[in-house]
Amino acid sequence: MQNSEIELKVPVTDPEALQTLLPALGFHLVTPRTFEHNTLYDTPTRDLRARRQILRIREYGSLCTITHKRLPDQQDPVDTTRYKIRVETETTVADPHAMSEIFHQLGYDPAFIYEKYRTEWSCATGPDGSILAHLVIDETPIGNYVELEGPTAWIDQTLIDLNIDPATCLTDSYGKLFLDWKQRTASPAENLTFSAIAPPVLSLH
Repeated sequence: MQNSEIELKVPVTDPEALQTLLPALGFHLVTPRTFEHNTLYDTPTRDLRARRQILRIREYGSLCTITHKRLPDQQDPVDTTRYKIRVETETTVADPHAMSEIFHQLGYDPAFIYEKYRTEWSCATGPDGSILAHLVIDETPIGNYVELEGPTAWIDQTLIDLNIDPATCLTDSYGKLFLDWKQRTASPAENLTFSAIAPPVLSLH
């Protein structure tokens, strides 16, 4: 499946308190806190990174997906200085190890690994009650983040509803956040994993 995703990240200090607000705002819990392991693949010369693309295998609980993300083909009306927009093609796979071997044979090997515990909430915004917007809470080894994904008007209204200052919002990937964190801390860690950095910073329920 291919679609354009529009999203923002927001660092949060108290995810549990934030979650108590969500049901009254029309959010429904989709997936309770679940461990997620992501591996990004690239060529030895980082060709995909140079083209601002990613190729990823994600293991999320019992679900495994492969994802390719790229920039839109042409200028998008969405303000990319305020929102992150990518064209995403994604599908589920049965065996991540077999998929990794296929990537290897095609010249793509693991380039970066990042882990988190993710809790997923959804919000019905379509006229037919369809799910067009998602809020996820990510617990990473370097801090907790909320990701809002959906129409820009919905994102803006949700920031207001949750009393979030737009100035605190980020469009950075977890890879970029990790590199910034490494620069601040001088950490020798090569991947954003709990074993390389720290145990989970907060247990979400």
